[in-house]
Amino acid sequence: MASYLLIHGAWHGAWCWDKVVPLLEQKGHSAVAVDLPAHGEDLTAISTITLQMYADKICEVIGQQQEPVILVGHSLGGISITQAAEQCPSNIRKLVYLSGFLLPNGVARLGYGADIEGSLIDAHKEMSIDKTSVSFKPAGIKETFYHDCRIEDIAKATTLIKPEPIAGIVTPVNYTAERFGRLPRVYIECLQDRAVLPALQKRMYTETPVERVFSMNTSHSPFFSAAGELVDYLISAG
Repeated sequence: MASYLLIHGAWHGAWCWDKVVPLLEQKGHSAVAVDLPAHGEDLTAISTITLQMYADKICEVIGQQQEPVILVGHSLGGISITQAAEQCPSNIRKLVYLSGFLLPNGVARLGYGADIEGSLIDAHKEMSIDKTSVSFKPAGIKETFYHDCRIEDIAKATTLIKPEPIAGIVTPVNYTAERFGRLPRVYIECLQDRAVLPALQKRMYTETPVERVFSMNTSHSPFFSAAGELVDYLISAG
């Protein structure tokens, strides 16, 4: 049996894993979903957020587990798990990127893949007046993230989505072959993703190679639309 630590992406919180955690537990695994600082129920001020704070939080929770974890990052959460892997690799068994940002060393999310056009995020995001966060317009939530999800899941997400601190978007990842690079990596691509386009996902797992790629015929949010299938892949990945 394995221990899973689940990290959400931009605008989301631990709540996005609410279907996945019990399914993993039913199969005999342990699973913990974390609110990164200023996300979900965490009330840290957005203006104070840094990428290092995300890595610190993840490594803190990893240190509380009974064994090395399979660390899963969705979307922008991929950047957070990469930085955490550099910081505390000894407590991580494997990295899993779910339509996640797996970036080359020294690269930030901002501007990466700008030549791959068509993401619906661009049409619906809105920078705050003080330039510390990016909000997502409610009108675009379903078509961007959840077009294959149940109405009740979309309604839940719409009430819980929060502004995204800019720090995780503009800060480059910084890692070494000796720490992050020694950990095995798996990628789960979402083939109907309208947020992180399949072409961009493929670029990432090609530029920064992984040991295995799983493909899901879903939107950006299989934790809602195909939770059972996602859990099967997470178990296979481990």
